[in-house]
Amino acid sequence: MKPFQYKSDIFFDLDHTLWDFEKNSALAFETIFKKHELKLDLENFLEHYIPTNLKFWKLYREEKISQEELRYQRLKEVFDLMNRQVADDLIHLLSHEYIHYLPQFNHLYDGAKEILEYLYPNYNLHIITNGFQSVQDGKMKNSDLLKYFKTITNSESAGVKKPNPTIFSHAIQLANAEKEKSLMIGDSWEADIEGALNFGMDAIFFNEFNVPVENNFPQVNHLLDLKNYL
Repeated sequence: MKPFQYKSDIFFDLDHTLWDFEKNSALAFETIFKKHELKLDLENFLEHYIPTNLKFWKLYREEKISQEELRYQRLKEVFDLMNRQVADDLIHLLSHEYIHYLPQFNHLYDGAKEILEYLYPNYNLHIITNGFQSVQDGKMKNSDLLKYFKTITNSESAGVKKPNPTIFSHAIQLANAEKEKSLMIGDSWEADIEGALNFGMDAIFFNEFNVPVENNFPQVNHLLDLKNYL
């Protein structure tokens, strides 16, 4: 028997796990930069933006900044790092347009649809995401993911963010599931894996970049490798 074959409910993270955030984010920025005729090297911008975005999302998870501060400050800091003078009103406009365009792109990780088709007949599938509800709903709709999932838990509806155990409890209740028979799959060691483990839920780490982890901890580098566990 495979290690987690006995599970009944599987909870996926969305961004950086199923939905290819970096690829879709790059396309959204390319769109708004062209729209506003901003002469920026997209590759150079993204080199700064990717780590800066992660830094501000960590602050947002820890309740140290608001949603609006996250959206504005990550762009402001990147433009400062690039020594580009961009007016505050334009930064606010770009931040809102980015959120508008982001869900319109729908690249998924390789194997995402195939693994969902494989799991769907035998397990109840769910989403737990820290993303903004309206944005995440758009991503899932435009990527044709909604049909696979029975419930979607986001941090806005739960009132807290992963790794807070309350969001996992909220998701379990919404799914009418048992945590002993549930499994979390996500890319963030802190938010998804430690969050689930501290709640008492088993987890599999989507370790795309081969980050060193504890010996023998369940992990996959490609989504189709989940077939070894389920």
